[in-house]
Amino acid sequence: MTRDTITVTITGIEELHLAKLTDDFIELLGTSRAVGDPAIDRLTPTPYPDDPDSAVGFAESTRDDLLDRRLADARRTRASLGDFPSDDLAEAEARRTREMAVLVEDIDAWLRTLTAIRLVIATRLGITSDEQTSTDGRHDVYDWLGYRLELLIQAADEADDDRNL
Repeated sequence: MTRDTITVTITGIEELHLAKLTDDFIELLGTSRAVGDPAIDRLTPTPYPDDPDSAVGFAESTRDDLLDRRLADARRTRASLGDFPSDDLAEAEARRTREMAVLVEDIDAWLRTLTAIRLVIATRLGITSDEQTSTDGRHDVYDWLGYRLELLIQAADEADDDRNL
């Protein structure tokens, strides 16, 4: 780790899955801005849940800007991940680990993006708490993203501690 980067260990298959999830999130933000998509609505909450007129006014004045910022964050996150010409990784490549460098200036974009992707997944699967369990394998993706988010937060905290020494 240098002063300008935070490093996290990641396997090839994890990086591929994270890249695909980020690509899907970028596509969602680019195509589904209509009010009524529960996942997009979850990403753009209203401070006026009991006042429909104020909620609509707030959404009209802030929704696109908020989604544009989320899209910019997701693109910054995606730029840190590898390019994968196909989904077929050889077993050795899938298992290989590497130290992925995330620029310190990009860490907030990473944290916001992983959190937003988890919100979308939670909305789509009906997950209402982190303690909720399921035998549905898709729930494992939600948990894995939480794990990755936690590792990134720990690495950022350690980098902060190192910079403050």
